[in-house]
Amino acid sequence: MAFTRATVQLAEKLTGKLTGLTESLTEKHHLSSRSVRTRVGLAGAAALTVTGVVGAAATPAIAAPGEGSGTYALGFVQAMAVGDTIADDVKAQAQAQQRVADAAEEKAAEEREAEKAAEEREAAEEREAEKAAEEREAAEKREAAQEKRANERADRSAERRSATGYVDPVAGVDTTTTYKQAGASWSSGKHSGIDFPANTGTPVRSVGPGTVVTVGWGGAYGNQIVIRHDDGKYTQYAHLSATKVSAGQKVDGGQRIGAVGSTGNSTGPHLHFEARNGAHYGSDFNPITYLAGKGVDV
Repeated sequence: MAFTRATVQLAEKLTGKLTGLTESLTEKHHLSSRSVRTRVGLAGAAALTVTGVVGAAATPAIAAPGEGSGTYALGFVQAMAVGDTIADDVKAQAQAQQRVADAAEEKAAEEREAEKAAEEREAAEEREAEKAAEEREAAEKREAAQEKRANERADRSAERRSATGYVDPVAGVDTTTTYKQAGASWSSGKHSGIDFPANTGTPVRSVGPGTVVTVGWGGAYGNQIVIRHDDGKYTQYAHLSATKVSAGQKVDGGQRIGAVGSTGNSTGPHLHFEARNGAHYGSDFNPITYLAGKGVDV
């Protein structure tokens, strides 16, 4: 609206000047009324090309008698200037609309990408869930197989105990670290016994009848028990979380003497078991051979 008012004011000023110029030209050259009307018509047409408002304000002055060709030129230039301004406004509006359209398209593309990423994550999660289910199923099968073997071994041990009085120290558990296995975890550089991995608190049994000679802390062995058996050999039970006997106590084969733990130099809950010729460290021999000689398979 400010643009329209300014244009009207400009047109009024131009009208006054054009009127004076027309009168001067009329007096000097005595133009015919027909010629004047022709030029006035042309100037009015030029003024009308500006806008409806500008044309209405400018036409009376331009239509004054005796107007010259200069009036027509001024009206045409004014029309061209206003036309350029309108064209610029239309172009700016078109550019603004294009920017809005581009922004909308960019947002839509981002939404499509986000939706695609969400679908990929969902598919990945489904694959992970299926993989986890397969792993659980496989683990359950392994546990069932281990339990079956443990039960079979326990049955065999029970049968042998009736004849020899000896059992395995942890019922139904397979051994892991073997006797004399090399490694930096042991001060001698070699493993002096065999390990039975089990959860903390799992019962530990005396492998055979005998007398408890040592109960208590054994340094790297943690809580330990040492038993002298009736055949003159010794067995050691290390890394215990608890002990159930005392030194000098008589025990039977299969009697609970403690619980699995991870005390001392240990990487996790398990029973470290040794067979020895004497009560102290360094007199060990193969515990699997010793138990096998008593009819116990571990």
